[in-house]
Amino acid sequence: MGKGQPSFSDDELVAAIRDGDERALAHLYRLHLPMVTHLVTQNSGTEDEAKDIYQEGVMVFYEKVRMGTLELSCQIKTYLYAVCRRLWLKRLAEKGRYGGRLDDYEPYLETGAEADLAEAEERDRRLALMSEALLRLGEPCRSLIEGFYLLDKSMQELTADHGYTNADNAKNQKYKCLVRLKKLFFAQYTEEPLP
Repeated sequence: MGKGQPSFSDDELVAAIRDGDERALAHLYRLHLPMVTHLVTQNSGTEDEAKDIYQEGVMVFYEKVRMGTLELSCQIKTYLYAVCRRLWLKRLAEKGRYGGRLDDYEPYLETGAEADLAEAEERDRRLALMSEALLRLGEPCRSLIEGFYLLDKSMQELTADHGYTNADNAKNQKYKCLVRLKKLFFAQYTEEPLP
């Protein structure tokens, strides 16, 4: 490792990433990329696909660390291998190229990575459905909901933005819009096929 490059134990790496240390995240990214590149390229993939998979895997790890919900029962290396292996199996299955060659590595799945990945995928799915529901909501509801919940606008600001006579009218309209949004969201959510 060259001069000026940080060196971290697993515990130090987790603590540094939790504290927002970008050097730690960059170090993590460099550290285990070769392992995942080898995994993917030896199993019907390219180096570019390996980078994509590794970035996804690191993001799963990063989000769990930043949220404080990571329960690491193994080395970070093993955890990332398990996440990336699962991501690559999924990618191969989608492309119809999975031949079962990675089953020799089953012990790597005893890491909690499977559950963490499933949680991340479910969160992404819910966010996508919510975005779709917001689009279908139409105006003025979309602007009211986005203004209040995403842009942190006050009811007074929303009253002025939308020309309501007073904040109570704006609040009542926001409530009605929220009810509609929930209906749209849950209608989509329950219509989604099970994986």
